[in-house]
Amino acid sequence: MKEAKKKKKKSETSIGVSRNGSISTVGVLSVYLINGLFLAVGFWVARNRFLVDLVSDPSLTLFLLWSIEFPVVVIIYSFLRKDPEKCSCSKAVGRSILGLISGAFMNALGAIALGAPIGAQYLPKTIHWSLLMSVFTFVPATVVFGASLTDWHRVFASMKPSGNIEHMILVPAYGAIIGGWFGAWPMPLDWERPWQEWPICVCYGAIGGYIVGQIVSLCLMLFLRKHKSLKVA
Repeated sequence: MKEAKKKKKKSETSIGVSRNGSISTVGVLSVYLINGLFLAVGFWVARNRFLVDLVSDPSLTLFLLWSIEFPVVVIIYSFLRKDPEKCSCSKAVGRSILGLISGAFMNALGAIALGAPIGAQYLPKTIHWSLLMSVFTFVPATVVFGASLTDWHRVFASMKPSGNIEHMILVPAYGAIIGGWFGAWPMPLDWERPWQEWPICVCYGAIGGYIVGQIVSLCLMLFLRKHKSLKVA
């Protein structure tokens, strides 16, 4: 009995994540609630401490959002990283910084290619929006997978996630991208509203898509778990 308990402890990380890349749905829900809470904290700090929001000062608000959310995402997903014996927490943090920068660069290029405005007055907004998008899309995958091209291709290109952790990475990331794309639709309309300026509505769309992606991934995990239990029965 004692030997079985020891084996079970060895096969799990400190937060109960097994070696095959699974985490309980309660754990997934906890991760999503923590992420959402610190996003709300970012908006609260912007509104109550700096007296700004996305409309009045997009650059500062976006900076507060990604700088508060980033360390939380890194800490959470560092516990979910693959091969924790080979990859220390400090190494996971280091590659998360590289993921943040490279992800921001890719998001900025994608936004500009799709019509984001270019100019000195838009540069700070684009940088901070890209960094927030990188926190949503690149950082979790970088912390968990590192530079494993096989995992990146399988999860993001082939869209064949294996286990709850990979669903946690894939679905909210695509949700943020799709939400940002839909959020850009009102920008060219002749409504003359202040929230139509870049990147305000895109940011709201990305955050909304990110949250919807989390809900969808949680529902998908519950469905797959139920389907698997029925199959076993």
